[in-house]
Amino acid sequence: MTKGEDIKAIMAEIGAKARAAASELAVCSAERKHAALIGAADYVWSGRAAIMDANAEDLAYAEEKGLSPAMIDRLMLDEDRIRGIVDSLRAVAEQADPVGEVLAEWDMPSGLHIRRVRTPLGVIGVIYESRPNVTADAGALCLKAGNAVILRGGSESFHSSRAIHDCLVKGLKSAKLPAEAIQLVPTRDRAAVGEMLTMTRDIDVIVPRGGKGLVGRVQAEARVPVFAHLEGICHVYADRDADPEMARKVVMNAKTRRTGICGAAECLLIDWQFYTRHGAVLIEDLLKAGVEVRTTGELLKIPGTVKAAPDDFGREFLDMIIAVKLVDGVDQAIAHIRAYGSQHTDAILTGNDATAERFFANLDSAILMRNASTQFADGGEFGMGAEIGIATGKLHARGPVGAAQLTSFKYLVEGNGAVRR
Repeated sequence: MTKGEDIKAIMAEIGAKARAAASELAVCSAERKHAALIGAADYVWSGRAAIMDANAEDLAYAEEKGLSPAMIDRLMLDEDRIRGIVDSLRAVAEQADPVGEVLAEWDMPSGLHIRRVRTPLGVIGVIYESRPNVTADAGALCLKAGNAVILRGGSESFHSSRAIHDCLVKGLKSAKLPAEAIQLVPTRDRAAVGEMLTMTRDIDVIVPRGGKGLVGRVQAEARVPVFAHLEGICHVYADRDADPEMARKVVMNAKTRRTGICGAAECLLIDWQFYTRHGAVLIEDLLKAGVEVRTTGELLKIPGTVKAAPDDFGREFLDMIIAVKLVDGVDQAIAHIRAYGSQHTDAILTGNDATAERFFANLDSAILMRNASTQFADGGEFGMGAEIGIATGKLHARGPVGAAQLTSFKYLVEGNGAVRR
């Protein structure tokens, strides 16, 4: 048997087991799902030393591959981050179970009573890079929504993901749920990704979470429906009516809190009047923090800035680099974001209600913010406990994808001998 045939057989077996598990999950009680998630949280915490040991192997592998500091930061797990994983598992566990929720109901003159009710999607395939916490987040959210999930983590997080997955499986078993409800592809071989994209019989939807290369490949090759998650080319626009001290605080957080996440600001737009009144404070703060500021025109006169290349606007740096441009008013800011953004998350800093409303109405990003850091683009910060990703497409799910977004619905129709005339 060839290597390719091995992968095909492995994935076929995983798919069949996932489909069988999905049938059981669709009708299991909210209490058992809750118990599985609480159990998984307990196993993650009690096993944190083993998880950090596994993570150390991944960090060594990442160093050998020459990953950037920002990418290594995404990969790294310490006790605080493991506590974050535990807290997310518990938060998802405590949410209301979405399955069976009545979204709407009404009566018809024909005598029919109709309900639209949430139902699981079935089997979800999640393909992700680097961040091992996605293993827990994706597993938890899919389980909460009554779905089986096939996880294919990045090669960099191979050992960390396996250690976390072991805890999720222990949680499933402790609640007497099928271990196959959350499966991790057991190979770094990229052929497994290609196989997942064609498994139309066993996978109902693919969720890619990673860089442009991964998402582009998934969108180009997938025969399974995809929840699109494109680049996080997030903009912050400092309007002429922005409070300067608030703007300084928000811009710094949006860029520097964590540079390797999709909600990190990659472009700062500054209104000319803000710049005239308050000077280069926003740029000087970034420079002092060690951010490389790439810009054009008037802003190149600021010591420490560097000339932006044409493709720096519309680029996801995921590093201590930001593109900065002066604009003349909110309409120019909107035009720039339309031209260079990825419809992920964009923010306006302003004290003017009318300007904020214009920004909100004329942009169609999945998340639009006012006077808040783009780093809040996160399912946990939206009260979802966790997220699989930020969907930037317009069909089915958009924005943070939590448990409720991992469901579909069906119509339940009841009559009393009703016949159609």
